[in-house]
Amino acid sequence: MADPARARKLAVRIRQIVSAAIESQIKDPRLGMVTVTDARVTSDLREATVFYTVYGDETAIADSAKALSSATGVLRSTVGKQTGIKFVPSLEFVADIVPDTARELEEALERARHADAELARAREGASYAGEADPYRRPAEDDDEDDSDPVASDTADDRGEDAAVDTRSAL
Repeated sequence: MADPARARKLAVRIRQIVSAAIESQIKDPRLGMVTVTDARVTSDLREATVFYTVYGDETAIADSAKALSSATGVLRSTVGKQTGIKFVPSLEFVADIVPDTARELEEALERARHADAELARAREGASYAGEADPYRRPAEDDDEDDSDPVASDTADDRGEDAAVDTRSAL
């Protein structure tokens, strides 16, 4: 097992080498505007996964994938020459889905902004369906004692007889 820091450093170096080699050495006409976004190396330094994006439509992406898979040997030998390590990792190219996911998230956020704007427009002339303050407040003792005689009839006002009546009911 190699040191994880060494694997990260090798991954960064492989990303740099592969992106430079794609730009300068690979002359395949199927290769579109490829950007190497990331590289990851296994902990035993035997396999490297190179993530890339392609600017263009689906056919450009498919053609670039074919061009990269055919150029894997050239790119691996270039990595071996420039890194100088004993065993050169095998390269695997994977189309990066992060830009697609970011675009989908941006579209979802835009839909949410439009929905919020529509809700704000609908809310402009609206008023509350009930009272402005729907929560119950405790009754004011001074005002309600004079106006509601039933509310003031408690067990203390009725005396001891009310307490005896409740015991007999049990």
